[in-house]
Amino acid sequence: MTGRKFAGVALALALFAPAVPCDAAESVNLILNWTPTADHSPFYYAKAQGWYEKAGIDLNIEVGKGSGVSSLKVGSGGSPFGIADLATMLVARSKGADVVALMSIYANTGQTFYWLKSNGINGPKDFPGHKIGNPPGDASRVMWPAFAKAAGIAPDSVNFVNVGPTAKIAALKSHTVDIISDFYNEHDLKVIEFGSDLGWLNWKEIGLNPYGNSLIVNGAFLQQHPKLAEDFVRISQKAFAACVADVTPCLKALLDQASGLDKENQERQWERIKFLMTDEFTTTKALGWIDAARMQKDYELVQTYLGMEKPFPVETAFSTKLLDQSIKMDASKVKK
Repeated sequence: MTGRKFAGVALALALFAPAVPCDAAESVNLILNWTPTADHSPFYYAKAQGWYEKAGIDLNIEVGKGSGVSSLKVGSGGSPFGIADLATMLVARSKGADVVALMSIYANTGQTFYWLKSNGINGPKDFPGHKIGNPPGDASRVMWPAFAKAAGIAPDSVNFVNVGPTAKIAALKSHTVDIISDFYNEHDLKVIEFGSDLGWLNWKEIGLNPYGNSLIVNGAFLQQHPKLAEDFVRISQKAFAACVADVTPCLKALLDQASGLDKENQERQWERIKFLMTDEFTTTKALGWIDAARMQKDYELVQTYLGMEKPFPVETAFSTKLLDQSIKMDASKVKK
């Protein structure tokens, strides 16, 4: 074959060959803290909109089994990104997990106690002598001494009863227990069930306000892929801001991928989640901002009540450098 004929064949092959992108999207895993619910909808929305794909990120969203599991999987390099409660993440880091928090989702703690006023309980001062229902190892049970101190009651003045996560409302209704602990985003289910007889207290109201669920990353992955990590954080920020503005398409994206969820319940949850997302820093610094002074307090709280296997400088456990400071939490969207 002459050089001219060879060139002609090569050109024809090139013209009819399938187009291959110059830079294939990188497969990236995000492990959730639990099964998908409204607080995860921004990730599903951004994926459905193609925002991650446009940045070269082929995102897989993995169902989680608790913050302990997600912290360890991210910390061991099994998943580059994850969602975890920050107190749980700090404990995992003290045990050697290579994990860093990049963005808060719950700027306020979701920890809340619920009770029935008809049982003669009007607040924490009435807790002594009553039974609190929650699962063994539940964070609110582990952190109970801190709550008791803040509330001014004796830590041993209550009895804990083992109640599974899905059985809490039934246990309160049947008087098996007098008080239950739960996350504030599930608040409306109790309001619907108990109406005006329901009493509650979010831990923030007595001065205990550790950071809750947050976006975390494997430390080595962050060092190796700083641009990808920045893109992931900023796209996620953008998605949360979009869902704060209008959650309808976000919940559609969630419900399209996660079966068994009640749309109205997820809408109610999102209203509570917006409250949990809002503080003085997320509204003025950036949506997802993590404050250094608050993190130091959280570290000390965890060290006291959960223990740190190997202490570390708390500033090494989080970073706000990747956040887009032009994206802020819109407090006007939070119902009072």
